[in-house]
Amino acid sequence: MKKGRLASIILALTLSISLLSACGGAKTASNGGAESAEGSTVSGELVFAGNGATVESLFKDEIFKKFNEKYPDVKLTYVAGVATDIVAKVKAQQGSSQIDIAFIEGSEQEAGRVEGLWEALNADEIPNMSKIDDRFRVSENSGVTINYTPMGISYNAKLIQNKNLPVPASWNDLTLPEMKNNITLTEMSSNFGRSATIMLAYANGGSEADMTQGFEQLKTIASYMPTFAKTAAQIQQNLQDETAAYTAWTMARSIVQKDAGVDLEFVIPEEGANIVPTVASIVKGAKNPEAAKAFIDFILTDEIQTLFATKLYYNPVMDVTLPDDIGSLINFDKSKIVNFDYGVISENKQAWLETFNKDIAPLVGK
Repeated sequence: MKKGRLASIILALTLSISLLSACGGAKTASNGGAESAEGSTVSGELVFAGNGATVESLFKDEIFKKFNEKYPDVKLTYVAGVATDIVAKVKAQQGSSQIDIAFIEGSEQEAGRVEGLWEALNADEIPNMSKIDDRFRVSENSGVTINYTPMGISYNAKLIQNKNLPVPASWNDLTLPEMKNNITLTEMSSNFGRSATIMLAYANGGSEADMTQGFEQLKTIASYMPTFAKTAAQIQQNLQDETAAYTAWTMARSIVQKDAGVDLEFVIPEEGANIVPTVASIVKGAKNPEAAKAFIDFILTDEIQTLFATKLYYNPVMDVTLPDDIGSLINFDKSKIVNFDYGVISENKQAWLETFNKDIAPLVGK
């Protein structure tokens, strides 16, 4: 009996030492990287794809630095591009993705969801998801909306006063004869041009499910311009050099340009306007999913949501207390929001582009 009891004591001591050694080893391993809320090590590299210009600058100059203060062992790389190209790259790289997180507009994110490009997310792993306003939930939790801004019409107040041009109040005002040689729009492949055409349809009894009138109005607008802009950067240049007084794009971009010295005003037309949400999605097969989830949770904090508002004039997707001047600047009448069906847009986008190239683009300047 004594020998049996002695053997049991020795076995118990051996197990205790083994457990202590294992805990010590785990602690040593954790020194190589910060821990996430779940206790796992967050390290490695994350590659992001999103808009360039001011968006890219905010991420690289401020958001990345703040994230690395919390997670110093994660290397962050940002690749700028337009949403359609980002989705195309992710699709082409399936199985060996070089992009971990995409920040893109809602309609392009939906196109990627249909292709099965994004990981499903949940609030157990990304706790701040639960704070997002239900209006901004993403289909199948294939991403999270991180900010938004309304679409509308921007116009150069000084220029239209000098030229005695009208202040726009309706989407149909873009077809007025006074717009000739005074308007710039992006082509149909761009979210701005596509959204404007959809809203022209709504203003004339149609919708994204019936675009006939939208394209009819766009034919008139095409005749007012020497060409359609291919990118937002081209619109920006046209407004800055005053070769155009009007365009259709977002409130956030309009305010940024006003800060840069362009005398822009923004209006949501009487028929309403859609919002442009920015959606963050984790690419299926991302190399560092734990780090990716930690980053998305981080950009849903009050601090980063406030940064989007104060630096880029995007509206937060959760209840955040903003400085009074910023809150009033980006506030707008939410009752005028027109909720697009992204599924319908995704299904018809290619056909719309073909219609644009065949029936609309040849009419420029005629």
